[in-house]
Amino acid sequence: MRILITGRSSYIGKSLQAWLLNYPNRYCVDLVSLREDGWKGISLAKYDVVFHAAGIAHVSSDPRLEPLYTAVNTDLAIEVASKAKADGVHQFIFLSTILIFGHNCNENGFIDGKTLPDPRSIYAASKLKAEEGLRKLEDDEFRVAILRLPMVYGKDCKGNYQRLAKLARITPVFPDFECRRSMIHIDNLCEFVRLIIDNTERGTFHPQNAEYVKVSEMVRMIAEVHGKRVVLTKAFNPLVRLLCRRVEVMKKVFDNVAYDEGLSSYREPYQIRSLRESIELSEY
Repeated sequence: MRILITGRSSYIGKSLQAWLLNYPNRYCVDLVSLREDGWKGISLAKYDVVFHAAGIAHVSSDPRLEPLYTAVNTDLAIEVASKAKADGVHQFIFLSTILIFGHNCNENGFIDGKTLPDPRSIYAASKLKAEEGLRKLEDDEFRVAILRLPMVYGKDCKGNYQRLAKLARITPVFPDFECRRSMIHIDNLCEFVRLIIDNTERGTFHPQNAEYVKVSEMVRMIAEVHGKRVVLTKAFNPLVRLLCRRVEVMKKVFDNVAYDEGLSSYREPYQIRSLRESIELSEY
């Protein structure tokens, strides 16, 4: 199968290419940058799949950036998909986000199949608009698979995991705060995508690790991998609750954001790494 990955500098895109190249007799993978308009003159007819990893990450909530987020995360995705369809590509895979659900969840605190999207950021809104536009392009010959990803982590990743890992290596204490988060290690995600490609899937998917993450336990595990000890204490929990209501970065770390297990099940196993193993691989 011939696969084109958009986003030459994408962490997920580069990781997927490396993962698929473990099967040299089954996949041929190319990467392309969309930063310039040169891609528009390239025929995609030779590709079976376009994996769209290009986009702007959730790095700012400045409303002045809304046109940029819309242009890159929404309009560009639909433009690439439209070209892929016109050129005869059979499957388009799009990376969306768990953040499209905002704070919605069921009575048990999970996001499930009945949970409605309620994006609370320009980033999440741009991804949801892209989903809506991509579904309009789908037909029997052009399959669209949307992956609503929780936080992705792994070695050399960017974002909140690296901040937590850095903190875990230096802090002697950390709040023992009850929270439940869906996350996915990059190897588990890449294996899931490989299966989505093999099965020419269409629809919306919500992959995650088999184990939920409690942030304090993750910090403790990271510290242990580095031969350090972190004392977990509930003494700071009242302050954490207060800060979560007022400080966005605290909410990102300690808020409950989790998929119901049933929403993430798939007909074939994709859990290559356990939580402990994934942290060890991420740190070394």
